[in-house]
Amino acid sequence: MLAGKPRRWAITALAVLGLALIAMPVVFQMFARAPKGARMIADFQPYMTVARLGGYQNELRQINAAVKEGGTTVAVRLSRSSSSFATGFPAFVAFEREWREIHSDMSGLLTTIRANLGNYEAVAALPSFTLFPWFFVIPGAIVLSLLGLGTIRPARWRRVRWALVALGLALVLAPAVFQMFSRAPKGGRMMTAFKTIETNGRVARIQGYFGEIAAGQGAVALELIPALRRSGESAAEVSIDYPRLTTFDAQWVHILNDMTPMIGAMSDNVANYRAVAALPPFALFPWFFVLPGVLIGGAAAGGGTFRRERRAHDESFSDVPNSSTEGVT
Repeated sequence: MLAGKPRRWAITALAVLGLALIAMPVVFQMFARAPKGARMIADFQPYMTVARLGGYQNELRQINAAVKEGGTTVAVRLSRSSSSFATGFPAFVAFEREWREIHSDMSGLLTTIRANLGNYEAVAALPSFTLFPWFFVIPGAIVLSLLGLGTIRPARWRRVRWALVALGLALVLAPAVFQMFSRAPKGGRMMTAFKTIETNGRVARIQGYFGEIAAGQGAVALELIPALRRSGESAAEVSIDYPRLTTFDAQWVHILNDMTPMIGAMSDNVANYRAVAALPPFALFPWFFVLPGVLIGGAAAGGGTFRRERRAHDESFSDVPNSSTEGVT
């Protein structure tokens, strides 16, 4: 039995698919953008936990409670020895006004981040972003290599075909193995939610808040608490009577050291976020594996060989004299 030749349409289709897989990361600039996504995911990891985010929200509540106590109970107490609380303690009153916006903005920020914790965890559970370009380049290179082997050695085309079918099946199954159909859309939702967070303007505004809060804490430590002491209360009595104010004063350094690294990570990853946002929508990524896999497997399965032995049989049959005309003169 003579070996068959690969079908030309199958070779052409598979070559186009192999080249398309290799070209895809180049077209979408994955080699530059995907590693930035990996860095963003890694940088956010220490802060994207229930305990850490819950701690930030609790710290905001501590500051908010202190501001309310300073503007009510403390203000009433100190107004007895001052004609006007606003006149006597202008730094704290100014901070009290600023705090409303600060509290609203930072509370909204943390609420958004915490609501996307599950989405972050889904993205973090995917293979590293750094590997994504190679998930396309390597299968594309394998397709072209197998095609080269099948073209140079037609006798091996049958084995090459089934190897290509297996490769197509692997591409189809990859999204299921890595749970991309559930995880990738969650990543897309996280990217959409972070669109208003990961901007230079928003990060700069939040960084500025810490200066304002520090000024507010300074007013508590240098204005309110000394005034309470001058009014006749001991340090122990101030702590008992105004626990929220004194807790804020005592915890401020811890709060600052706790929150600053998270805001720093946000600032450091604005460019990384933009790079990831410039990639195709996350929800499409599973189909970037499934569709090429189906096409490669289908082309390989349908790309059988022309049978030379059949052609040889037809040619030999045509050489046999027609019995209906033999002997006729």
